[in-house]
Formats: sequence, C-alpha cells, structure tokens
Amino acid sequence: MSGAVVAILALLVQNSAPVLEQRGFIENRALLFPQDAPNDSANVMDQALIRWEGSYRAAPWFKLSGSFDARADTHRQTGRAARISLDDRQIQRPALALRQLSATLHKGLVTAEIGRQFIRWGKTDILTPTDRFAPKDYLSSVVDSDFLGVTAARVTVTKGNDSVDLVWQPWFTPSRTPLLNQRWTVLPPQANGIGIVDAGARYPGGSQFGARWNHLASRFEYSFSYFRGYNSLPLFDGRFDPAAFTIRTQRYYPTLEMYGADVAVQLPWVTIKGESGYFKTTTPGAQEYLLYVIQVERQIKEWSLVGGYAGNVLTNGPENPVQFAPDRGFARSFVGRAGLTIDVNRSLAVETAIRANGSFVRFEYSQAFGSNWRVTPGISWIRGNASDFLGQYRRNSYASLAVRYSF
Repeated sequence: MSGAVVAILALLVQNSAPVLEQRGFIENRALLFPQDAPNDSANVMDQALIRWEGSYRAAPWFKLSGSFDARADTHRQTGRAARISLDDRQIQRPALALRQLSATLHKGLVTAEIGRQFIRWGKTDILTPTDRFAPKDYLSSVVDSDFLGVTAARVTVTKGNDSVDLVWQPWFTPSRTPLLNQRWTVLPPQANGIGIVDAGARYPGGSQFGARWNHLASRFEYSFSYFRGYNSLPLFDGRFDPAAFTIRTQRYYPTLEMYGADVAVQLPWVTIKGESGYFKTTTPGAQEYLLYVIQVERQIKEWSLVGGYAGNVLTNGPENPVQFAPDRGFARSFVGRAGLTIDVNRSLAVETAIRANGSFVRFEYSQAFGSNWRVTPGISWIRGNASDFLGQYRRNSYASLAVRYSF
C-alpha cells in the first residue's frame, strides 16, 4: 500500500472519529431594587444557576447537542419540585430543566436539526419582529430577558447565495410572564384592594409552521419570512368573584400569522439594517399590527455602535388594556446599543430605549479573572409616566452583580 493511500485513510479515520465536547458554568446573580413596588416590597433577590452544555459528533454528518439547567432563587421565581421540565410551560422557572437536546444532520445542501433548540431569524437588535420561534423569559426583568428553547424540526437548504429555512413546531411553548404578585406585574389602579388569583393558562393545540428565504450578495443581504401559529405573549381573561372579592385571571394565546422581511446593506462607513413584520389574527379581542425596526451599525476600532428607531402601527382591533406585550412596548422608541472591548479581559456595554413618555438605560461592565472567573456588575435605570409601557416600571430600576465560574 503506497504512502499516499495510507495518509488518506488515516485522515478519513481521524475526521470520522467521535468527538465529545462539554463545558458549563456556575453563576450567582444578585439584584438590588432601591424602591418598593406596590405589590412587592422585596428589595434584594438572589439567583443561582448551574448550566452544563455538551455535544457529541458521532460522524461528520451527525451531531448531538444538549444543555441542562439547575436553578434556585430567594424570590420563588423558581419552582421547588425536583423533576425535569421538558416543555417550559410552568409559571415559575423549573428547578431542573432540559434547556436543549437536538440532533443535527448534514448532507450536501441540506442541514436538519430535530429536537429542543434555539431558532433566531431576526437581524436587528433590541427588537426583532420576525423572531416568532423565540419565546422569552421575563420573570426577573422585562428589560433584560432570556430566550427559551422550542421543540421543533428545522430543515435548511443552502445553494450558492440562497437558503430556505423550514420550521415545524409540534407543540406550543409560551413566553414566561412575570408572576402576578411580583414587581414586574403592574396592576391597574382599579384593582387596588382586590385579590388577584392566577387561574393558569389555556394553551392552544395544534402545531406552528414557518418558512424563510434568505439571499446573500456581496454588500447586502435580505430575506422574506412567513409564520403561522400563536403569539407566545398572552392576553388575559378576568372573572370577578364577589363572594371572595377576587379576580381570577387566566392567560390565553391568540392565533398569529406573520408576513416578515429584513435587509442588511453594507456601506463604506456603516451597515444599515431594516426588519418588519405584519401580524394578523383570528382571535376576537386580539389586534393586528405592523412592527418595524430601522437601525445603523458602525464599528470604530474597539467600539461597536448601534442606533435606530422601532415603530408600531395598529391596523385593526381594539386597544386592550389587559395584555402583556413587551415586543410592542419597546416600539415607538429610539433604540441604541454601544459596546467597548477594553482588552481580552474587560468589556463595557450600554443599551437604551427612549420613548415619548418612558425610557430605560442599562450599563454593564464585565471583567474576567484568569480563565475561569468573570464578574459582571450592572445598573438598569427606568423612568417615565405610569401610562407608558416602560414608565410603568419606574419603581423597578435595579443594580445587579453576577459572579460566574466557568468549567
């Protein structure tokens, strides 16, 4: 056998050998709220999170990925039951959760991912109208939320500069909304003195479907997308019980059909991005509307700068005072983000949204110590009128401190 043949066989064996990778972190995050809220007098909260992530590549065409969370906190935002959550439908965060578990298969022009995964379609920052397969967790902060995974089958076909993305989600995963008895739920003045009881949720049956076509050129990129399913953000039903002097509220999720588009154009000095989604519904009491974002990006040495405007146009449906819609709450705002990489260990980030009657700004500084430790202090400042989406949280300005050990 010639030396060339031996070398080729050795390379094939090496590339097809199974590869196991894993990593994780332990993090403690403390939150300090200087002001009391009308329904929540707690000023200090502490959260602990252990996250493990792993991947196993059995062959060049097959990869298995997973991550697992274990949580606890002092404010009962996390449940106490010692069972693993697989669907993220609990009102509280689960103490144990399978955050991700998916298999990725790649062959030629086709890539398929099946299982619990994270799906992001949007190109813009702060507000991303076309991200319909990306529910969020708003329990700890409405102005700083985390994404939740969804169980779905995703197939992407790429040929040249074009790609087609098809997603099927067999069951619904809602966004996690603030608890009714905590500060990120702001009750109307009419509810003062009335007990509010959480009566759970009516989750929709059936599946969700989406498709996206993306084209990449030398100096620009654009895509068109379609989604049919349900809004991950709820509306609320309320029933007054005069005997107990309480209101029983139940979450329900309206149907949603989206027609979306986005574009990114790279100019010599800046990159211009635009993203929009038009949303229709068949649920009585729900609204139809247009969300859009126009933003400009610029990289100046170690600075990353983003600024733009997010808009919202109501096209049909009544104004609904009993809803939780932070995606639209951040609309009609001038939005911005700035990041500075000071060196390999230190960074600074600033994010803001400014509306006519409300605004917020968040500062975060992060510093690594060695290869395992990182400390991230931050401040989120919220101001405005009680009638404004952001302004209603004016008592919820807070400072945070996160300490992370990575392994």
